[in-house]
Amino acid sequence: MKSQVMMAAKIMKCGKSRVWMDPTRLADIEDAITSEDVRRLVRDGVIAARPRTGISNFRKKKIAAQKKKGRRRDRGSVKGHKGTRLNKKQLWMKTIRSIRKLLHELKEQSKIDNKTYRDLYTKSKSGYFRSKSHVMIYLERNGLLKK
Repeated sequence: MKSQVMMAAKIMKCGKSRVWMDPTRLADIEDAITSEDVRRLVRDGVIAARPRTGISNFRKKKIAAQKKKGRRRDRGSVKGHKGTRLNKKQLWMKTIRSIRKLLHELKEQSKIDNKTYRDLYTKSKSGYFRSKSHVMIYLERNGLLKK
């Protein structure tokens, strides 16, 4: 029986689990020893392929409907770190805006001169600084801050 199932699966181009054999004609199936015999039984309908079982979309649709209503949006449902949820452009915009704001404030308070401001502005634009604290460390290390 095992070899007949394997041959039938190969002939019908399906998995072994999908092969159905007529329980009333088991004797005929056992007598089929060549793939031609199995092919004949498939043609006669003694051996057939069970229908494919799909994955139900019920849960997916139910969750989508709930989300449409505004449910499942609380902190417990949020997946991933904040940085992973923000896309790269949003992350860049967030950092560059804060850095530029800091530079503008330092210039207004005359803690840095115009030349330093321009230099830092271009450096920040090229992605030299990671954060505001990185800018401040750079200023202190290079002695660019005025007292």
